[in-house]
Amino acid sequence: MKGRNMTRWRDPAKDPRQEAKSNVITRAGFERMQGLYQHLTSVRRPELSRKTGEAAAQGDRSENADYTYNKRELNKTISRIRYLGKRLDELTVVDRAPDDPSRVFFAAYVTLEDDNGDELELRIVGPDETVPDKHWISVDSPMARALLGKRLDDEVEVAAPAGVAHYIVTDIRYDNAKA
Repeated sequence: MKGRNMTRWRDPAKDPRQEAKSNVITRAGFERMQGLYQHLTSVRRPELSRKTGEAAAQGDRSENADYTYNKRELNKTISRIRYLGKRLDELTVVDRAPDDPSRVFFAAYVTLEDDNGDELELRIVGPDETVPDKHWISVDSPMARALLGKRLDDEVEVAAPAGVAHYIVTDIRYDNAKA
């Protein structure tokens, strides 16, 4: 997953800097995460191990840029594999529509209208599957927390850096085909 920074996992009970993440994920998000885990363990890690071994066999490691680079990438990959392994074990897959689809819950696509009449469509997903470019926001975000439980035509207030933002819920849908 190029371009995505993943911080080191810290136990929220032991590290006050780390907020607890919700342990929910969509079926598609879980499968993507599982696919990445499988790729890293079965393709990427063996490839980097082989490259590191070949570079180490060339002699002096202190001046060997290939060895240094591949060793660093291997360590990052191992760390990522550990994180994904722990995280996948913690997650709960939510793959059914809620009992009341007229309200905003996890995995909802929500269309909002602001005070200027501009529309914004968001999707509420687990913290491991947010995609800012698609407006997929974490269920733990302030916006998602403000939206949860709302119905059509409900007003929503969200604290934003520029002040409180006001929205009206104009559409709610649950569409597994877009996951």
